[in-house]
Amino acid sequence: MLGRKIGVGAGLSTASDMVPRPAFLRYYNRMLQHRFIDSAIRNPEKIAFIDRSLGRNVSYSQALLASLILARRFRKMERGRIGIMLPTSSAGGIAIIAALMADRTPVMINYSTGAEKNCLYAQEQCDFQVIVTAKALLEKAGCKQLPNMVFIEDMLGALGKSEKLLAFIKSKLPLSLLKRAAGRSNLDSPAVILFTSGSEKEPKVVQLTQHNILSNIDSFSQMMDIYEMDNLLAVLPYFHVFGLTINLWTPLCLGMTSITYANPLEFKTIAKIILEDKPELLVGTPLFLEGYIKQSNPGDFASIKLTVSGADRCPEHLRALYKEKHDIEIIEGYGTTETSPVISVNPRGANKPGSIGKPIPGAQIRIQNLDTGTDSLIGEIGKILVKGDGVMQGYLNNMEESSLRLKSGWYDTGDLGYLDEDGYLWHKGRLKRFVKIGGEMVSLVMVEETMDDLTPLEVECCAVELPDAKRGSKIVGVTSSKIDKQDLNKRLAKTLPNLALPKKYVHVPEFPRMGSGKTDFRTLTEIVRQLDEQD
Repeated sequence: MLGRKIGVGAGLSTASDMVPRPAFLRYYNRMLQHRFIDSAIRNPEKIAFIDRSLGRNVSYSQALLASLILARRFRKMERGRIGIMLPTSSAGGIAIIAALMADRTPVMINYSTGAEKNCLYAQEQCDFQVIVTAKALLEKAGCKQLPNMVFIEDMLGALGKSEKLLAFIKSKLPLSLLKRAAGRSNLDSPAVILFTSGSEKEPKVVQLTQHNILSNIDSFSQMMDIYEMDNLLAVLPYFHVFGLTINLWTPLCLGMTSITYANPLEFKTIAKIILEDKPELLVGTPLFLEGYIKQSNPGDFASIKLTVSGADRCPEHLRALYKEKHDIEIIEGYGTTETSPVISVNPRGANKPGSIGKPIPGAQIRIQNLDTGTDSLIGEIGKILVKGDGVMQGYLNNMEESSLRLKSGWYDTGDLGYLDEDGYLWHKGRLKRFVKIGGEMVSLVMVEETMDDLTPLEVECCAVELPDAKRGSKIVGVTSSKIDKQDLNKRLAKTLPNLALPKKYVHVPEFPRMGSGKTDFRTLTEIVRQLDEQD
């Protein structure tokens, strides 16, 4: 029986002890695309993608043939890296597989926060030209056609007989030869290039290796015990690491079916998909999960065996809603783009609501004292550092930022938290989301959470920092609906210190979002600054 044991050391929390692994994970050293080939050969007629956007099912054998054909084309188009700007779909997934089969690193482009700008930024930062995209996506994103864009529908719609025959012949090769023809066998080779959210400053370029993503898939799957599950709902964007690792590569490596839909914000449609296609695994951000349950009726989510929330804090009212309406317990986890992504997650059967769980196998967590740099005591808040198989090697072409965030293998997440006596991690906010007022550090997250508690559920709240002539900084409360400002401040004063009380409130009907559904703090702060200057 295979397993991994994570020891306990100074400042480290435990993961699990010996956890059994399925026998097929003895193939652990195989590449992502090779794992996909294993799944396709093992069960060729099984559906790989139920593509609800296009209304079609794609079997593993069909996905394998399409990937081999696209890989051959990609080799002729570009060297080294190739841009991919496609929605969560069968075509998007097959293009990513094909890139690796062609020994090309897919550069995933975010189309939700300015497609044209992000295309040009990616090309400049990563030195490539070709971008694989779709005409319908350009139209929806309001992006003009740029030089060196190629359209996936044109490629898949104009396949020659010789291409199909060659791909078919390749697919029938002995397994060892097929894998040799489907990309290099080097776990340290890059598997993807992603960009950080840019919610606080310009996106950084993160290059993750095959080993990074494979180790994360195995550790997450092992800790969550999802090997017996048959399918999952895949609506998170592939340009986000959460979507790429958990919604795309995890089911492909485990031989599961992905039920894909391109727009995670179409809550009513996705609630209907859950009812009709019956996914067993539901993974999402709090914003998305809340949208889906509000569009559902009791019994609609009966197929779901596991619901995992990540990328943002899971509010208590959302946990209660899932429990009351569907008897589902939300399992919360934590991760970053730089860690492939999962760092920690609450174990099934040992969930501690409010925490972000225990480190997955292969990951170590250290809490560093902000003042001394030494290990923090149990329950003492400090910087969250992580070390392990999923941690990136560094930011692409950015030695300065890499050296700041990576020291002796430890990645500084920029988040604050603490470990409790049971080894569970508790998140206390981003270090950058603390503001110094009157010599004291005030948590904007604490202000937001208190505002949330004192306003109706339908009111979204945020706290931002703006310059102040007297104190250097001031806190501005932001709400999605108009509220009684004086009344709210009176009630806040009963819980928060005077320094932490918002000096002003503004109304922003719709908060700007990142592709993951998280609030775009940088854009929101700019909106608030403009409103403040108008007063």
